[in-house]
Amino acid sequence: MTAPLSLIADIGGTNARFAIADDRQNITNPLTLKCADFLGIVDAARAYLDSHPPSAPPANGAFAVAGPVTGDRVKMTNHPWSFSVSEVKTALGLKHLAMVNDFIAVAAAIPHLKATDLTQVGIGTAVPDTPIAVLGAGTGLGVAALIPTGTGFVPVATEGGHAAMAASDDTEADVIHSIRADHGHASIERFLSGPGLVNMYRALAARAGRQPDDLSPAQVTAGAVERADPDCTGALDMFFNMLGSVCGDLALTYGARGGVYIAGGIVPRLLPQIEASGFRQRFTDKGRFADYLAAIPTTVITHPQPAFVGLAALAVED
Repeated sequence: MTAPLSLIADIGGTNARFAIADDRQNITNPLTLKCADFLGIVDAARAYLDSHPPSAPPANGAFAVAGPVTGDRVKMTNHPWSFSVSEVKTALGLKHLAMVNDFIAVAAAIPHLKATDLTQVGIGTAVPDTPIAVLGAGTGLGVAALIPTGTGFVPVATEGGHAAMAASDDTEADVIHSIRADHGHASIERFLSGPGLVNMYRALAARAGRQPDDLSPAQVTAGAVERADPDCTGALDMFFNMLGSVCGDLALTYGARGGVYIAGGIVPRLLPQIEASGFRQRFTDKGRFADYLAAIPTTVITHPQPAFVGLAALAVED
């Protein structure tokens, strides 16, 4: 008898990524769709199954969404989709459906990733069976943790991306003040995300008395990598500095001596830039706890779809 297949999906603010997983956590038939092209999650899933039909109808599902999952009703944070988990399960004919926050899926992947899926930035050695922190910047900022249980790890969802951003110097204080004036709350996500890069670029340009251009996150990044625009360059430098500070805060908060892992759509594409930046210095710049943090490794997840790895594991466990 053939083992049942699982439909897995990683649904962010911009893209909905689908694939099929078997009971051995093998992942096949990946496809990325634009969320904006569909009315809802069921329409996108049906379009995927129609275009990439699996060998048998999937019996189970494991979906990760960019937003809090606290009950049957789920509303995404950076996209207008809102849905009932039970209704999605029924509409897609699934016997079981695990619906989790997107960074639960990324966190769940970490024990299953290979050395070739990871790039360490700076020194440090993970302590076995201690907490792990994970975050990732893309359309928004996801944050999660892995807590050891003695027989493995349990992933814990958080909304840490919406905590307040703290300044480490006068320039950051000015930029935070500017973004607070625009948005009312200067959350970490207002800085460590694609839109956050644009926020910082515009604030730095205004601070310097220059008129900012109407740039996309990709254009800000390109301007910084090419060192073609001082405000783009300043925005990316500030991004990595703030990322270091936030990662250090998470390491202290969780006691994450198992390491801090960085995922998302931005940092894995910019490995030379993060390695040359002030990221690691800011990670350890915590006064009396500098030595404590210096021993903790910070690692970029370079696997192209870590959420799929985590979802395939969660689908088997479910």
